[in-house]
Amino acid sequence: MKSDTYPLTAGKKGIKTLYILTFIVMAFTGFGQMPIFKRYYISDIPGMAWSADFYATHYIHYMGAILLLGLLAYCIIDYFLSGRRQYRLTASGYVRILLLAGIVITGIFRVLKNLPHVVFSPNFTLFIDISHLGFMMFYLMAALLFLITKSGWIRATSD
Repeated sequence: MKSDTYPLTAGKKGIKTLYILTFIVMAFTGFGQMPIFKRYYISDIPGMAWSADFYATHYIHYMGAILLLGLLAYCIIDYFLSGRRQYRLTASGYVRILLLAGIVITGIFRVLKNLPHVVFSPNFTLFIDISHLGFMMFYLMAALLFLITKSGWIRATSD
């Protein structure tokens, strides 16, 4: 009998925990790019003064993005090298992949926008900013829905 647990990542709770923590940090610092922490006195909480510093949240967000891309690359390689014949992506897995792709692509455009010699039109910049936020919000809502319905990323194939 096959388990619904993925073979290489079974027992590697650290990968899942790191992924979740990365998303929490990315969401927090992403919202920190908007000036809401000072406005709503979150930065006044002891130990949270750094959250009102745009550059601090900006660099933490970039570090989180690097870690997220590394985790995504690891999981993709792991899936294709070790479990593709025994495991299949579920519908929720495909939804998450599409939303993650949207987050990554719009994130890349946001990084490009911040380079000194790259200029986008104001409308395209607004589109990228809203799209990045929208993909992230949809991803968080989908992740919550899939957590409630216990829909995993993968399932064992039937023999």
